[in-house]
Amino acid sequence: MDFSHSPQAQELMARVQAFMDEHIIPNERRYLEQIDEANGDWTQWQVSPLMEEWKEKAKQAGLWNLFLPDAEYGAGLTNRDYAPLAEIMGYCPFASEAFNCSAPDTGNMEVLYKYGSEAQKKQWLEPLLEGTIRSVFFMTEPDVASSDATNMEATCTVEGDEVVINGRKWWSSGVGHPDCKVGIFMGVTDPDAPRHSQHSMVLVPLDTPGVKIERMLPVFNRYDAPEGHGEVSFTNVRVPKENIIAGPGRGFEIAQGRLGPGRIHHCMRLVGAAERGLKHLVERSLERVAFKQQLALLGGNRDIIANSRLEIDMARLLTLKAAYLMDTVGVSGAMTEISAIKVVAPNVATKVIDAAIQIHGGGGVSNDFPLSSLYGYARVLRLADGPDEVHRGQIARIELKKYK
Repeated sequence: MDFSHSPQAQELMARVQAFMDEHIIPNERRYLEQIDEANGDWTQWQVSPLMEEWKEKAKQAGLWNLFLPDAEYGAGLTNRDYAPLAEIMGYCPFASEAFNCSAPDTGNMEVLYKYGSEAQKKQWLEPLLEGTIRSVFFMTEPDVASSDATNMEATCTVEGDEVVINGRKWWSSGVGHPDCKVGIFMGVTDPDAPRHSQHSMVLVPLDTPGVKIERMLPVFNRYDAPEGHGEVSFTNVRVPKENIIAGPGRGFEIAQGRLGPGRIHHCMRLVGAAERGLKHLVERSLERVAFKQQLALLGGNRDIIANSRLEIDMARLLTLKAAYLMDTVGVSGAMTEISAIKVVAPNVATKVIDAAIQIHGGGGVSNDFPLSSLYGYARVLRLADGPDEVHRGQIARIELKKYK
């Protein structure tokens, strides 16, 4: 098992880090001021001029679409080589967008790249790759337990040359962005088909009649402007049958192809977030004095720092192992590792960032430091893309099967 990065990846790591250090990290507060992220009225959200400036600079620097493995569209990196870039971007919760490497656009672009028709690629993939539009993925529903995706009740029924869509989705991340123009909707096409052949994925332009954004959902009282997480209703929405991706009944197949690389991206960004949490934890422990001692020397803080380092490194190595297996044997050969990192990385990140919050006292939960934002991001990912319990169940099934 080789975890070394290619010369191309090493060069990109240095360049992405330099871009972060020069442009993004020093201007985080300016960005947050521009997006007015506490504002829950999504109709008033604006695109950040600073983000647009970063995007143009990243594009000119050749730091664009780094996630796509095809050199025609992206950097041509393997999962293993993209992973450290995702870690660097994860140091700041919104940095990935500057490189056109943010979810859900990355996953949607991968779907169109792998499964889309030529017409679908021309209409939607090309502008997404250019960064001129944003997108959303409609999957989770408010009225059913979405940890079991076969519970899905929303429908996308084929009627002649059209698909008729009905249902309600929520936690549709990105739908509030002013540039969000299209969504991928997953719903039931044939309830009588085999369990994993009932669903389809359909491209739905957001200006289609019957699509209505009902509200934005705050996460720990933050709205994550200007993208947001929306609840969206679909009432007799009609789109051409050609908008079905790869054909009816292939929704679950596409979902598995989408989630594998996406989980590598999420987990390595979380490693980056955890590294930032540890940095703040250590710096605060050395700067502050209580009871005539540095905080680093009080209580069990040395153990907390040491354990944080151990756990971050373990999470990184496990994620790199999953990336290596995906590159060499494919998603089917990395199922245990993909589920494992989805449990480990968010839990490690929340634990480390929580320790950093604790050592900052009241400052840790304020907006003076990025810790509360990082914590919210990490905590949400214990639910998004499948909760911990589902992934542990998957790991247990694979492990038990070895002994049957």
